Amino acid sequence: MTETPASAIRVAGELRAVVSRLRRRFREVADVGDLTPSQTSVLSRLSKGGPATASELAAAERVRPQSMAATLGAIEQHGYLRRTPDPHDGRRQLISLSEAGVEFVEGTRREREEWMAHALATDFTEPERQTILAALALLDRLAEK
Repeated sequence: MTETPASAIRVAGELRAVVSRLRRRFREVADVGDLTPSQTSVLSRLSKGGPATASELAAAERVRPQSMAATLGAIEQHGYLRRTPDPHDGRRQLISLSEAGVEFVEGTRREREEWMAHALATDFTEPERQTILAALALLDRLAEK
């Protein structure tokens, strides 16, 4: 096994720190109320991926089914979820976003993107924005590993 280059170790640490700071900043920018990061992650997943069963969501979020049941229960209290019978298996329910859930996710996403676009427009030059775009392509490749 080859030794990990010092630059790779440095990038890994700094990238983790930057992503953590950006996540915190996104939470500050968009008012998510008392929703936890796990709850907002499930809402985002349903927004992007469409209806899913509780067990599918648990697997996707890498949590126990019992933990997902608690997460879904908390989200339901806000009126953001809808449950319908699975047309292929009547014993299961499909979970999707309610109209209020769609509005919540779209609103918070829009707030975050507006904040970031404004910050990028006012605090970064065009060449810097192009550098960020190039780095994002590399980060996307990393996410596929």
